[in-house]
Amino acid sequence: MSEQTEHHAARERTRNVVIVGAGMAGVQTAVALREAGFTGPVTLIGAEPHQPYDRPPLSKAVLLGKAEDSAFDVDFEALDITLRLGLDVTALRAADHVLDTAEGPVPYGTLVLATGAEPLALPGTEGVPGVHLLRTLDDAARLRPVLEERHDVVVVGAGWIGAEFATAARAAGCAVTVVEAAARPLAGTLPAEVAAPMADWYAESGAELLTDARVERVEPGTVVLADGRELPAGAVVVGIGARPATGWLTGSGIERGADGSITADSALRTSLPDVYAVGDCASFPSARYGERLLIHHWDNALQGPRTAAAAILAAESGEPLPVHDPVPYFWSEQFGRFVQYAGHHAHADTLVWRGDATEAAWSVCWLRAGALVALLAVGRPRDLAQGRKLIESGAVLDPERVADPAVPLKSTAL
Repeated sequence: MSEQTEHHAARERTRNVVIVGAGMAGVQTAVALREAGFTGPVTLIGAEPHQPYDRPPLSKAVLLGKAEDSAFDVDFEALDITLRLGLDVTALRAADHVLDTAEGPVPYGTLVLATGAEPLALPGTEGVPGVHLLRTLDDAARLRPVLEERHDVVVVGAGWIGAEFATAARAAGCAVTVVEAAARPLAGTLPAEVAAPMADWYAESGAELLTDARVERVEPGTVVLADGRELPAGAVVVGIGARPATGWLTGSGIERGADGSITADSALRTSLPDVYAVGDCASFPSARYGERLLIHHWDNALQGPRTAAAAILAAESGEPLPVHDPVPYFWSEQFGRFVQYAGHHAHADTLVWRGDATEAAWSVCWLRAGALVALLAVGRPRDLAQGRKLIESGAVLDPERVADPAVPLKSTAL
């Protein structure tokens, strides 16, 4: 086979793109390919039967009955994107460039893995009635009557999703108890001094927060704690974390980390040829932060697909590969507050407060060698917007001016 013929054959294989996962990352990959000028076949496979939808509204408008669903405003037919919904993908046979599915094999030229994350279940609660997770549209549909009927609700886990559900349940008039095994909310996410003020938000909303509290078992209508306390529970909502939904890749030869995340490179290519990974299921190396990042947030599922689409087209054209190294960003609406976070504070050497955490609006800045590396903003969206740009630029800041909430962050650069 001549070199020209080989290139043509490779090009034809590449032009058939199959995307596994119809959440934000999968949908945005398909859209990004079309926006970048890709004209080959694009197939989007989703395990759920629903039209592809956005997840953040599930813990807000959809849960409270203010919206029936949160379907993406994407005209898949006009974009010539083939949807295969309600289809489980069971295995990847890389040597054959084939996916095994419940409806038979699906060949691919280029494959994009966008399977997201799956919530962790509370051990021992399988099959117990009244125990819920909140990840899918069906989960939200099952929980909506719980709020409408104002059941006593126990939330296990005081992380982001636990706080958001507790907020919705209180808004619906439910009695809410939040059980957290650690000494404070968001223990695995934020330093003690930053998370501590957030504990007061629960009581202010009328929810009860129990810290250093472990669940011994869940019985129908009751949560029993390790210290013997029994909590009435018309419903139990579990929010104790999530893991990459990659178990189906076992035996595929694809490289994964200890946390189950697919090990992608800076162009979001995996260890297998012609296979890319985006969103919650994949980690990537960040030159900005000097470590590999796994980001379970909406913005990463929006940004990554643009890189993957550009990399797929670069593989066709021979153009330089793009680099995925965003400033991580997420937000949470809880207890009447708009909380935003940008960056990654793990290796910061200085923490600077902007404002009083007992007030309605305040921020925290993390610096490393004088440069801003992360920022948490509560009710201060301007701090977030300006801080995100400062993180991107790597500018060194004046810590004394940073500490003055009256000084715009953008004016603190030296």
